[in-house]
Amino acid sequence: MKILVVEDDKETSSYIANSLKERGHNCDCSFDGHDALFMAREEHYDVIIMDRMIPQLNGLELLKVLRASNIHTPVLFLTALGRIEDRVEGLENGADDYLIKPFSFSELYARICSLARRPPLDSQSDNFILKCKDLEMNLLKRTVTRNKVTIDLHPTEFKILEFLLKNQGRVVTRTMLLEGVWDFHFAPKTNIIETHISRLRSKVDKDFDKELIKTVRGAGYQIDE
Repeated sequence: MKILVVEDDKETSSYIANSLKERGHNCDCSFDGHDALFMAREEHYDVIIMDRMIPQLNGLELLKVLRASNIHTPVLFLTALGRIEDRVEGLENGADDYLIKPFSFSELYARICSLARRPPLDSQSDNFILKCKDLEMNLLKRTVTRNKVTIDLHPTEFKILEFLLKNQGRVVTRTMLLEGVWDFHFAPKTNIIETHISRLRSKVDKDFDKELIKTVRGAGYQIDE
């Protein structure tokens, strides 16, 4: 794997980079957001490990620019900002995973390998197109249309819809969404799912004849024709 480490603490950066190199991986290091943005645009990386508190362009701002630039390299936030609100904010803005400092390298490495195992979006395959009736999601272009009308979705709304479409015809439980979209392996005391489903419905279903996203009482949600 080729990995970019964006971390302004040089001791931490060196520790991660050397540990990855010992396992046979190529690793580049960046110490600020502007430099990291240039490197991510010029090189192909399998995974980006990023602190949120970096100079020039903080991690959250950098992530937003990367996603807006159509760079969808898996990003793992490695940061001391560990509140639920911080994790939600990072994941909602396009991060693929979130690990809190202090950290175990073995856990960090396991998460990196998990991200790298995700199948790439292949522009020569139909696998990046998800459909349900007149709703179509393009995973490569990160676009959603219904009846040829473009629907603008927040990154988390996009993830929820993608998860529902990949489980089309099945009931998706609250636990499945928490783990599949937010990477939460516990149930936070919040109505985060209900809020996002409501927003998603207002965009995907409200102005169209047929409702696609259904609530299965006492079980979860389902998208189906």
